[in-house]
Amino acid sequence: MKVRVNGSDMEVKATTIAELLQELEINPQRVVVEVNLEIIKRDRFSEHKIKEGDSIEIVNFVGGG
Repeated sequence: MKVRVNGSDMEVKATTIAELLQELEINPQRVVVEVNLEIIKRDRFSEHKIKEGDSIEIVNFVGGG
């Protein structure tokens, strides 16, 4: 399905946020995900279904000092 991730159109196999993060090799513990301007709680990543045309923003937290 086609979705928009961080401003780029992508073709993905994932059907949930958890699957999408796995497909993109992103650690789910270090991100905030917004789908169509709604922030998705981390404990709902595996149950939140993504749909054709969704706009998804993934914000990574990077540690450092």
